[in-house]
Amino acid sequence: MQIVHTKAIFFSLLFIILCSCSSKEWYVYSSFHEPANEGLRFLVSRDGMHWDSIPGTWLHPEVGKQRVMRDPSILPTPDGTFHLVWTSSWQGDRGFGYANSRDLIHWSEERLITVMEDTSTVNVWAPEWFYDEERGQAMVVWASCVPYRFEKGIEDERNNHRLYYSITKDFNTFTTGRLLMDPGFSCIDATIVKRGKSDYVMVLKDNTRPNRNLRISTATTPLGPWITVSDPFTEEFVEGPTVIEHNNGYLIYYDRYKKNDFGASFTTDFNHFENYSDNITIPPFHKHGTIFKAPYKIVKKLIKASSQ
Repeated sequence: MQIVHTKAIFFSLLFIILCSCSSKEWYVYSSFHEPANEGLRFLVSRDGMHWDSIPGTWLHPEVGKQRVMRDPSILPTPDGTFHLVWTSSWQGDRGFGYANSRDLIHWSEERLITVMEDTSTVNVWAPEWFYDEERGQAMVVWASCVPYRFEKGIEDERNNHRLYYSITKDFNTFTTGRLLMDPGFSCIDATIVKRGKSDYVMVLKDNTRPNRNLRISTATTPLGPWITVSDPFTEEFVEGPTVIEHNNGYLIYYDRYKKNDFGASFTTDFNHFENYSDNITIPPFHKHGTIFKAPYKIVKKLIKASSQ
């Protein structure tokens, strides 16, 4: 994967966008930089493959015991509001951070959404939005470790994760976390894709040693049951998958955290995968979030604001 230094190209990107009269949506990739204490960052792309960094941070983390912002996931809902959730602490929180915005620049007051009732919960990691249009509700999926609740396998009791979910219809009230998936091994970083009516795909990370790679599961509803899990389709030491529709198929991005870069796989059926890592360009230092689409006018204002 080609690494592009963003400082040198930012002003050319700004010129292209501000001079464009396009009304199409652009791809936006939510991001953060380690050690995750500075806040929300963005990348933008016209084609979903070649990305430019928007300078600056747009929301500083103020909730949670450690007050970090990792794994930022943004969901645009039909009313035009962008909803953001994130990992607010490595350990100690029983919930995730939440805020919303109409323009990706000005954000609501941050809230810590407590979703895990069990006080022995070690963490709430990588909350990820999914909008269930069939039921008119939003769903947050995350990974938590609750010691001694599941068969340990080869993982330590405080690193034995399973996937949970919460439902909200108004983004004010959230249901208590419920178990979404127990594949029999520690798993984190799940993202859900709707392919069609009663046809849903989940990309998840097998977090067991020595695997640390991505797998696929399928279900007829976003609530499952998620039962079967595929063999890995990526190399080891990857995480944070996000999926976009691309070229009559799907492009799956993931953070290759040992290599300090990103990889990508292309698929038309989630059974066969082509390595697309050499076809994408992402600026250095960025870490994984989620890719979503935003109207051109919002991207234009966002980039203009970053130059002021």
